[in-house]
Amino acid sequence: MPEMWFHVRWPDGAQETCYSPSTIVAEAFEVGRAYPLASFVEISRTALIAASDRVRARYGRPCSLALGQLERIEATAQRQAAVAGPDAQVIVEALI
Repeated sequence: MPEMWFHVRWPDGAQETCYSPSTIVAEAFEVGRAYPLASFVEISRTALIAASDRVRARYGRPCSLALGQLERIEATAQRQAAVAGPDAQVIVEALI
């Protein structure tokens, strides 16, 4: 399966490179677009679970890397929301 990385900038300016085992994230995100924090988490959740399901369909088990990435996104988003508030934005800077 083709892997993909997506680079994001969190509301506090921190940058993170996130992993997906599938190109499905390219269908989910638009480069250069700012997403409200809650929307970014929901889109990430949908895309990474779908990517993990694709791995399960092919190899018989879910992708622990995709699910771990989702956990990191959710944890970071929770911390960011506590500091930046509910109107915070996450920018998808690149899809590689």
